[in-house]
Amino acid sequence: MGIFSWLEYDFMKYAFLAVLIITPLFGIMGTMIVNRKMAFFSDALGHSALTGIAIGVVFGMEDTSLSMCVFAIAFALLLNQISSKVASSTDTVISVFSSCSIALGLAILSKGGNFSKYSSILVGDILSITPSEILSLVFVFCITLLFWVIGLNKLLAVSLNQTLARSRHIPVSFIENFFAVLTALIVMVSIKWVGILIINALLILPAASSRNIACNMREYHFFSVVFSVFSGVMGLIVSYYVNVATGPTIVIIASIIYFTTYLWGRKYNL
Repeated sequence: MGIFSWLEYDFMKYAFLAVLIITPLFGIMGTMIVNRKMAFFSDALGHSALTGIAIGVVFGMEDTSLSMCVFAIAFALLLNQISSKVASSTDTVISVFSSCSIALGLAILSKGGNFSKYSSILVGDILSITPSEILSLVFVFCITLLFWVIGLNKLLAVSLNQTLARSRHIPVSFIENFFAVLTALIVMVSIKWVGILIINALLILPAASSRNIACNMREYHFFSVVFSVFSGVMGLIVSYYVNVATGPTIVIIASIIYFTTYLWGRKYNL
């Protein structure tokens, strides 16, 4: 059995192509999410997918992707709005929304004991991805890359000091809302292949690993993408030969990279 024998199968080729699109996407977005201390926010968005699916089921949709995306966008915008106005900490607000969302989704989907039909979304299945679904990932990737090129500096300015950002005529509310919507879209279009339980880990681990060793912003973004792509490709190959789920395998490799870079950074005081 050759080292590239897994590429003989179409489903592995599609999965490999999807990994090459999803992982750089996570690497890019992860740096922004970690910088803005939004790890809990992206996790809550992942949990909201259950409610989005439940809404689609209630309205009799065969494909619940649209209901997932619409609900996630509304969820992200509402969360942004409330977080900026309430006195409680942002983490508390996110926790309340996340708990309510996942409970509502589980309650609807478990009615009549039918939740087993949707349990696969918890861990995802990238091996079942189709060419048309890969195109949707390419579309979101292009939007993200465009935002990263045009809006990264503005987003960093908003993250550091909103008052200063406004004085530089940066539309703070628009930038924050657009970033929240973009995060919601990325989570929703990827969640079927990655899984609700581990999607946040794939967003955060590469960026956190990069932060352990990066000396500047350029290295921070570069290493995040490299670690994310390496984890994705190696996770896919290892899962094929070991015969285990791809998503968790990718997370395990990303976790190993994180602890390795953590120890490296401690050793060299990075």
